[in-house]
Amino acid sequence: MINEKFLDVISHEGVVALVTWGSNGVHVSNTWNSYLVIKDNRILIPAAGMNKTQDNIEQNGRIKATVGSRDVMGYRSMGTGFLVEGSVRFLDSGEEFDMMFEKFPFLNRVLEITPDLVKQTL
Repeated sequence: MINEKFLDVISHEGVVALVTWGSNGVHVSNTWNSYLVIKDNRILIPAAGMNKTQDNIEQNGRIKATVGSRDVMGYRSMGTGFLVEGSVRFLDSGEEFDMMFEKFPFLNRVLEITPDLVKQTL
């Protein structure tokens, strides 16, 4: 599901939009491509904040995210992006948490996305 083009995109810096929704509506938070770690077809993201994101995830364990880079060739020209949809949860301990804390010591949780869809959009 996560292909080489997606990995190429996250190897270049860009903004990631994380969209969650709950009883208080839709919430969008952002992070950076360089913070995404792929492990076993899951996307791990360091979190230090993201309180509304967590509230929404506790109500609805789904997420949509966009990831892109202008430095990667798309379908017709430079620049490409992806839509990711899947289930999501926060980790606050365990092997993945420890591994991510080594890379990103500012985190207090790890956002784990298990994608159902990873679709190139540009």
